[in-house]
Amino acid sequence: MKTDKTKSVKELFDLTGRVAIITGGAGLLGCMHAETIAEAGGIPVIADIEKGGAERVATHISNRFKIGSISIPTDITVLESVKELMERVLAHFGRVDILINNAANNPKVEEIGAGRAQWSRFESFPLQTWNQDIAVGLTGAFICSQVIGTEMASGHGGVILNILSDLALIAPDQRIYQQPGVSEEEQPTKPVSYSVVKGALLNLTRYLAAYWAEKNVRVNALSPGGVYNDQPDDFVQRLANLIPMGRMARVDEYKGAILFLVSDASSYMTGANLIVDGGRTAW
Repeated sequence: MKTDKTKSVKELFDLTGRVAIITGGAGLLGCMHAETIAEAGGIPVIADIEKGGAERVATHISNRFKIGSISIPTDITVLESVKELMERVLAHFGRVDILINNAANNPKVEEIGAGRAQWSRFESFPLQTWNQDIAVGLTGAFICSQVIGTEMASGHGGVILNILSDLALIAPDQRIYQQPGVSEEEQPTKPVSYSVVKGALLNLTRYLAAYWAEKNVRVNALSPGGVYNDQPDDFVQRLANLIPMGRMARVDEYKGAILFLVSDASSYMTGANLIVDGGRTAW
């Protein structure tokens, strides 16, 4: 029986009036995260270095869900840019409740032409690319968490959700990227920086969860598997063979997990990593 101290399931998942900043919000999954927030009554703020893309997503969200979503061009690798993001959100809404650290560099290795992917191999991986990937995927999450999380911790609390990958938990199976007729030293591979970034984000999640637990700031992670996005058929089949469910995820199949993790439905959950990968890491 419901009492005055308990919430219904509908209330637990309700985000009405809550403001959510989504980094990398102009991307494929970023847009889905924004839709999730809006469908539950929240207000997504689309933060992305791609100004035009961010504006398109915010306009789409506002028109479809009749929510006042806004976009703010942001370079999350620059502290002052993130501070400006925070200032503009507070000036516009007066609060921030949710941060989704979604931005990351993630080259589509499976679409690189034969013989053109030597740069991705560990032996020749460019230091400049390593630094760029770390800056966006890890340092960017640190800066956003520091600026926006501190604001949450000094007020009414909030939720930080770090978007990881199944590759935070397992090494990439480089066989799925192999191309026929290409020498071993020129075969494309998933870059080392992607796995390192995602693995490091898992411990950033744990660190912040413990650090801010008494400030009512919950910090969790989501590790999604691969999303189908018109990749080449041979690549899709090779990856599907590594997944017990036998397929990649649809673009909308993480919306339920996102809503659970940023809402009161997960109010007793912090420092955790929710794996939604079709069973890939079970094998």
